[in-house]
Amino acid sequence: MQKMKVTLLSGRTINQGTGKEHGKTSQEYYESVAICEVDTNDLDALGIKDGANIKVSTEFGSIIVKAKESIRGPHPGIIYMPYGPWINAVANPTTHSTGMPSFKGIHAEIEPATSAERVLPLHELLKQAFGKE
Repeated sequence: MQKMKVTLLSGRTINQGTGKEHGKTSQEYYESVAICEVDTNDLDALGIKDGANIKVSTEFGSIIVKAKESIRGPHPGIIYMPYGPWINAVANPTTHSTGMPSFKGIHAEIEPATSAERVLPLHELLKQAFGKE
């Protein structure tokens, strides 16, 4: 299976903010943060379609999320995930005395997810990645 080295960025989005207003256990929140925006050409190079599951891996962990064709760009080699539990599973947990993990410039790899890999619902993600429900 083909992999691509990328730089992972994260931040707030309007959809993430409005999804949070529905509650963090809502479908709206899940659909707004369990995603990864990817440059169109990078999706094509990996044979990934918009809405397909992809694996995002860093030295801190791996997560399955929905691939979303980025409407911004072009920005080859750069991916974006909104703030939420899914980015927390792969971001550097070290805060360097700031109280905030590093969410910018994370070295990552993306690849198509296998048919057995799925985007975990929030309660399963929290249990698997953080040992909590």
